[in-house]
Amino acid sequence: MTPRGRPRRVTLDGQLLGYWAREAARLEALAAAARFAWQRHRYLRKAEAARAKAEPSRLREAARDDGGAPET
Repeated sequence: MTPRGRPRRVTLDGQLLGYWAREAARLEALAAAARFAWQRHRYLRKAEAARAKAEPSRLREAARDDGGAPET
């Protein structure tokens, strides 16, 4: 438990979660502006892969918030 006045510590998982979320948003924006369908599909696949890479960090952060051990 952290005192009320102190902000919560940013973990590596929290940083990775933010990074992959921003990367997925960037790739989706590129997909929306893509000229050709094959480009759009590739960007959307990469965005989905970025969201998948964020999932383990999301699970660890949720376990950390609950105070329990992560599920592996």
